[in-house]
Amino acid sequence: MLELVVTADLMRRHPAATEGDLAWMRQSVVGGGACAEVAVAAGLDQRLLEFAADRDGADDASTKAQSPKVRAALVEALIGSVWLDLGEAAATDLVLTAFGERLAAAIPGQREPKSAMQEFAARHGLSLSYRLDNVEGPPHERVFRAVAVVGGQALGTGLGTSKRVAEQAAAAEALGRLTRNADEDGGYPEDGAEGASS
Repeated sequence: MLELVVTADLMRRHPAATEGDLAWMRQSVVGGGACAEVAVAAGLDQRLLEFAADRDGADDASTKAQSPKVRAALVEALIGSVWLDLGEAAATDLVLTAFGERLAAAIPGQREPKSAMQEFAARHGLSLSYRLDNVEGPPHERVFRAVAVVGGQALGTGLGTSKRVAEQAAAAEALGRLTRNADEDGGYPEDGAEGASS
């Protein structure tokens, strides 16, 4: 259901995209790292922690809640449940809302979100940097949280099993937000002026 909705939306947004571009864009939107990030944003990891702690113990529940694979599975299970209980339209709305920024950031021919974000920042005269906000989980299953700072503002947060993957996810979110904001009001953040209005 998830890949079906995402593929249909990508084809609507980019009718001239090649099959190869569609395959890459779909993976960038629904890949495990993206699904894990959506799970955290929706608080599904915390709900799992609360539910599993009583049954499996706090330590085991915490390990499960921090696993990117488990988080991704939670998202897919939730979408499937909504589809079964509320129907296809409700499940479609959920997917488009939860993955909206990643769908907006998926651009044919741009296979690396960080490269696309760098080009965007240079084109609009904006500074760009990434910071590592947090590292959690056991040594064999680390989860990194990175933040993309564009024009002095934190515009994207990403999770991943490595710093590089987390930064790619943060760049994708920031690029999606900037693209959407430009479509709505034509503005970009003022470099070096966090929170400033134009």
